[in-house]
Amino acid sequence: MAAGTRTVGKKKIKIRWKRVLPMYLLALPGIIYMICNNYIPMFGITIAFKKLNVSKGFWGSDWCGLDNFKFLFKSSTTWTIIRNTILYNVTFIILGTVISIAAAILLNEVKNYAATRFYQSVILLPYLMSWVVVSYLVYTLLAADTGLINSVLKTLGMKPINWYQEQKYWPFILTFCNIWKGTGYSMIIYLSSIVGISQDYYEAARIDGATKWKQITDITLPLLKPTVITMLILSVGRIFASDFGLFYQIPKNSGALYNVTQTIDVYVYNALMKNADYGMSSAASVFQSIVGFLFVVVANALVRKYSEENALF
Repeated sequence: MAAGTRTVGKKKIKIRWKRVLPMYLLALPGIIYMICNNYIPMFGITIAFKKLNVSKGFWGSDWCGLDNFKFLFKSSTTWTIIRNTILYNVTFIILGTVISIAAAILLNEVKNYAATRFYQSVILLPYLMSWVVVSYLVYTLLAADTGLINSVLKTLGMKPINWYQEQKYWPFILTFCNIWKGTGYSMIIYLSSIVGISQDYYEAARIDGATKWKQITDITLPLLKPTVITMLILSVGRIFASDFGLFYQIPKNSGALYNVTQTIDVYVYNALMKNADYGMSSAASVFQSIVGFLFVVVANALVRKYSEENALF
């Protein structure tokens, strides 16, 4: 067969390389980045099954089977960090979805162009901030001596709170910070789906005398369901992972708060920095990936069972 042709049935289709080659060249940097960033590091999975010895090197270190995983689960804090990781993520998924959809619906009702752009910018701005910046903003509020909240409490004659030593406040603080920072991104996705809904549905509903609330419940939310399901499946895949910046930077890695702030990612980082335990850290990361993959498969299977057209695969 001549170069640049392929057979489909009995017909020969000539591939016009001059036309398609620029497309492949445009995609080449992204493909190279994906291979370097996503696939080559996968060889590091073997560290989870080795007793890493720096003098022997990556490939020369002895295999230890599942010992790193056993050591990980024998730790007294293992179930605490797994509990924290799962419960925080479930809370973030539920509240984040509800608040993002509500914000998108409300923003869609703003008809003034300038006001819409202003509100979008204000809501999206926290998402563009680094967790380091956010941590300093939080610190200006919660600092024991100079924090704004404690200053107000002192003015009112109340006893100041040592926020970075009190565990009971931090589930609410971390949840608020996550929702405040992440709502903008999710809101934009839901808003783009709402904008794509044909106005004919709403006009017909108004003619029939449907209230605004009825239009939202009977038109907007049902048509938004595919986007919500896709976002939920992607979020479920990250249910065993956590935002390192949120759980490390915001509480300042305070040991007094570990019982309510330490997640798997923070635990892995501390194991690397303090103990240089690369094997156990790698085992924790592999465990996260496997469980996340299984959650995605199960969640997608459940979606496919009840609504096949909304499943990812």
